[in-house]
Amino acid sequence: IQLFLKSIREAKKILKEFKPDVVIGTGGYVSGAVVYAASKLAIPTIIHEQNSVPGITNKFLSRYVDRIALSFEDAAPFFPAEKSSLIGNRAQEVADMDKSKILATYGLDPEKKTVLIFGGSQGALKINQAVTEFLMSFDQEYQVLYASGERYYKDIQTKVPACANVSIQPYINKMAEVMASSDLLVGRAGATSIAELTALGLPAILIPSPYVTNDHQTKNAMSLVKNNAAKMIKDDELDGRSLKQAIEEIMTNDQLQKQMSLASKQQGIPDASERMYELVKSLIQK
Repeated sequence: IQLFLKSIREAKKILKEFKPDVVIGTGGYVSGAVVYAASKLAIPTIIHEQNSVPGITNKFLSRYVDRIALSFEDAAPFFPAEKSSLIGNRAQEVADMDKSKILATYGLDPEKKTVLIFGGSQGALKINQAVTEFLMSFDQEYQVLYASGERYYKDIQTKVPACANVSIQPYINKMAEVMASSDLLVGRAGATSIAELTALGLPAILIPSPYVTNDHQTKNAMSLVKNNAAKMIKDDELDGRSLKQAIEEIMTNDQLQKQMSLASKQQGIPDASERMYELVKSLIQK
């Protein structure tokens, strides 16, 4: 408590000197003292809750801020309705992407249906193990682009036989373009990933990380699963067989893929940046 009080005093000094028009917090202990201090100085404040289950900081700040921006409807019951607005998450740049020839730079055919698999910038051990098992006997007409992360790249390269329809990369630089040029996404259920895939109307197989606060990735994933926009595989149920079954169920069924794509698009908020801008403007103009 003493540290928090000291942080508030320091934040007030900075805010008085900087004189911001609006202060926006996105959760986490780092933003707690700053946003609270701003509210006490009568500076307009917003918190942006990016997950379907809010963290402790945003729950605390919700009593003091002027407005609350939500990324998921499922988060609404945790906050005062009169302050809350559904604005989505940062995804505008992805929504504006069109299918391109980007896959050719990874040795794949831009005209073929493509599954994009990734476990975050560092990769994920459980996902890597399942993908390795899945790809060791891969013989499908569709193709797979897998971003393994640097730490798993050499290992999977030695285990998976060369195949024209498989490209394994340690990292993907132009992820937005690649996502826009893919037909199915397999990966974790972080808030930004979900914002991007729904902005594109991309079907997904989500594997929530079990190592996050309040198991919020599972709740994020379920917001899409219950609307038939995604399928979910629990981390402890993930292996080559379950991954293969889920991927082939979607990739071999055009009708299901189209239905999931439409459902995903309906969950997306491609103008999230514009909505946040309007929210900020409404406070400044008061």
